[in-house]
Amino acid sequence: MANNIELFKQYVPLLDEVYKLAALTSVLDGAPELARQGANANELIIPKIDMSGLADYSRNSGYVDGDVTLVNETVACNFDRGRMFTVDTLDNAETAGMAFGRLASEFIRTKVTPELDAFRLAKYASIEGIGSASGDLTTGANVISALRAAQNAMDEAEVPATERYLFITPTLYGLVQDLDTSKSKAAIEGFAGIIKVPQTRFYSAITQVADGAGGYTKGDGAVNLNFEIIHKPAVIQYQKHVAPKVITPEANQTSDGWKYGYRNVGIADAYENKVAGIYAHKATA
Repeated sequence: MANNIELFKQYVPLLDEVYKLAALTSVLDGAPELARQGANANELIIPKIDMSGLADYSRNSGYVDGDVTLVNETVACNFDRGRMFTVDTLDNAETAGMAFGRLASEFIRTKVTPELDAFRLAKYASIEGIGSASGDLTTGANVISALRAAQNAMDEAEVPATERYLFITPTLYGLVQDLDTSKSKAAIEGFAGIIKVPQTRFYSAITQVADGAGGYTKGDGAVNLNFEIIHKPAVIQYQKHVAPKVITPEANQTSDGWKYGYRNVGIADAYENKVAGIYAHKATA
């Protein structure tokens, strides 16, 4: 059994790699060193800075004193989900551990990351004060017009042009690509990245199933998202606690099988003074 448990442990470091390959929103992950653990288990501490603007300079008295404030804002994690699986000892032994390892990787790829993407994108689209528009985009020209309006809105709000990511459905992206080359390139140039998001992960709101089969569904009253433009520094996106665990058959008190548990605790939110760095275009009801 010692050899088996060591084999299973080899899959744990690979879980993050699987997530990076499958999660479309991983490009927005913040640097872990910028967020510190809060006093409570589900909290993060985010540094926030504010300062005075320019004032008149006097040749007699010199500078006008200004204030600078650096505070640590505590934010609560809003994603806390988990699941436990059991693989029978005989089933796993016959495949030399592959059943267990396959379960772990497939669970991350097919269940965890789609829900993470759907949760994050829906959360950003629902934040008060972001740029937004709605309408049905049925032609490439419609998509280009909507993208230009979004970019203009962000430019006028002085959102930096760097680190803007476009999340868009494959269907709408295809409409743009089908247009004249110069027009399509002009509409989508300048983004740090363009990520095609399946409509099944792209809703204005989702409902996370608490038990049973788990997963998520489109939220009540939610509409499809056409695209989102997100300036990476505008969002608070961290994985605070990702805990895969392995329980051996000897330690399993309920059955003769290996148990695989997975828990993910994180946050998807936006900085109060950077909401202009998010723009969501929604379909009509």
